[in-house]
Amino acid sequence: MTNPENSRHVEIRDDEDRTAAVAEVTTASGPDGTVRTSMYAKSEHVRPGDRAALVDEVMDLPEVKQSDRLEATVPYGDTESVERLRERTDDTVLRAAGSTTLLDANLPPGDEEQAAGPRAG
Repeated sequence: MTNPENSRHVEIRDDEDRTAAVAEVTTASGPDGTVRTSMYAKSEHVRPGDRAALVDEVMDLPEVKQSDRLEATVPYGDTESVERLRERTDDTVLRAAGSTTLLDANLPPGDEEQAAGPRAG
């Protein structure tokens, strides 16, 4: 039996090449699915911008760009990740769940069509 979901591990490294922030990303096979991700910093002492950079790395994955929805889990109080996710998604809904913030959102249409410009013809 084949696995209908694909997983990917994404890391942001600090200046000393240590892992600063991590995301586990799971997408259902095929386009128009839902992406699920869990994001967290490896330490409380992460450089400003590392969490936002992690969000950008996840959002720029081809399989994420091809999806319609995002379900994200981030540590409660991680405002940098939440704000960046809000900037990169539409119709964002947040819920607290213990020590975690759950985010559900729509993903905006991909940039591929806009970058290609008008078609000749």
